[in-house]
Amino acid sequence: MLVTLKEILQIAEEKKIAVGAFNAPNLESLLAILDAAQELGLPVVIQAAQCHENLTPVSVMGPIMVAHAKKASVPVCVHLDHGETLDFVEKVLDLGFTSVMLDGSTLPYEENVRLVKEAVKLARAAGASVEAELGSMGRRESGGGDGTGEQDDTKIYTDPVQAGEFVRETGIDALACSFGTTHGIYLTAPKLDFGVVEKVRKETGGIPVVMHGGSGVSSEDFRRAVAAGVRKINYFTYMDKAAGAGLTAYLESVKEGMPVFFTDAAVMATAAMKENVKAAMRVFAGLA
Repeated sequence: MLVTLKEILQIAEEKKIAVGAFNAPNLESLLAILDAAQELGLPVVIQAAQCHENLTPVSVMGPIMVAHAKKASVPVCVHLDHGETLDFVEKVLDLGFTSVMLDGSTLPYEENVRLVKEAVKLARAAGASVEAELGSMGRRESGGGDGTGEQDDTKIYTDPVQAGEFVRETGIDALACSFGTTHGIYLTAPKLDFGVVEKVRKETGGIPVVMHGGSGVSSEDFRRAVAAGVRKINYFTYMDKAAGAGLTAYLESVKEGMPVFFTDAAVMATAAMKENVKAAMRVFAGLA
């Protein structure tokens, strides 16, 4: 069933779990995510990231995501991940998305507030929820970086007091915080400051905190993040990597001289993504 992010986060808050939020830039990833969620009976967020427009445009994937969410047996939110412009926010709302993120985290505070307030107006008119971000996870978020988790002078941890002001000024439903994670592949273990999450929750009156850069974080740290107040965890890189491993396994299974079929490769990649997503969802929900 299609629901808003606010509704999904209410479920997460009641159960003291985090809901998995997975990017679906193609049909294979979408089916893997929804099959995993329905098999586990857990709510889920399916996301389209604006930076993935070069893979499959949201004008193509968006209607498919909304249609599949409506048919699902579990609560599903269709969400814009890292929206960069108000025009794009408006575009996905017109497609039926039930939640949007306007990411102004790399902009000056005042400009971030201004843009997010505009996004909130657009979303409220469409009956949708809004996520925003305060702080920055580093260069990768603004188009560069390697996601290694190494020292990065552009990484800015979220200020809990400022977070309280930001939430009150904008009226958002969820806040993505920077507390030590990094987008992409980790080559070194991240050093997470869960105190940031706890203080943000306190200063904002308990707003659901979103964790970006979740791939590669240990199960133990995921559990600590949830205990601190994280209610949505974005996860894509390792799911995508699992698909690559499934593809490799298929190619290695093809006997020499035999043809390689894309449809067979896609089936194995989808199955690998599904198992990876299920494993992540179990951790986020405290089932593993």
